[in-house]
Amino acid sequence: MKTVLMTAFEPFGGERINPSWEAVRSFDGREFGGARIVVRQLPVVFARCGQVLTAALEELQPHRVLCVGQAGGRSDISVERVAINVNDARIPDNDQQQPVDQPIVAGGPAAYFSTLPIKAMVAALREVGIPASVSQTAGTFTCNNVMYHLLHWLQTTGSAARGGFVHIPYMPQQAAQHPGAPSMSTASVIQALETSLEVILSTEKDIREVGGATH
Repeated sequence: MKTVLMTAFEPFGGERINPSWEAVRSFDGREFGGARIVVRQLPVVFARCGQVLTAALEELQPHRVLCVGQAGGRSDISVERVAINVNDARIPDNDQQQPVDQPIVAGGPAAYFSTLPIKAMVAALREVGIPASVSQTAGTFTCNNVMYHLLHWLQTTGSAARGGFVHIPYMPQQAAQHPGAPSMSTASVIQALETSLEVILSTEKDIREVGGATH
């Protein structure tokens, strides 16, 4: 049976929970679309998050990979298009490290594009009533770091697997501590991830429709 690796993060930045982990952990051990799902939690630590991800990739040799992270302040499911080769931390990580203008992989390409059908994912999410969009930036914190490590591993190992990254909003209980911040319930995020998995496992060629941004 094929394997799908899903990852999410531990809490960071003073939060007690991370909505990515609260949603993703419910998928561990499930069978979905003819594939077995394996879940791993990643540390919000620049020096270790890529290592933990890479170890899981090498162990599992997955068919598909979906990494998920928190993007407090965003209002929808953000399907990431690109990861860039830079760590530039606005806040310290969970080991109190704050790299600035440092490459993720020395000598690596400036960027990698997701190999998931990102526009088909967005279209499917909107079809079931979940706000979603293509995002043109995964930031420069550990989420971008993990996405870059994932795509670098796929490229350099010649793996036939496909992978990418999705950002999700705060949970309501988090947003309550950040007045004015948007949120999304865990149940809605789980539905969004189920819909995304259906697309990821069934779509070989992405659809062609507008997903760009003017700013």
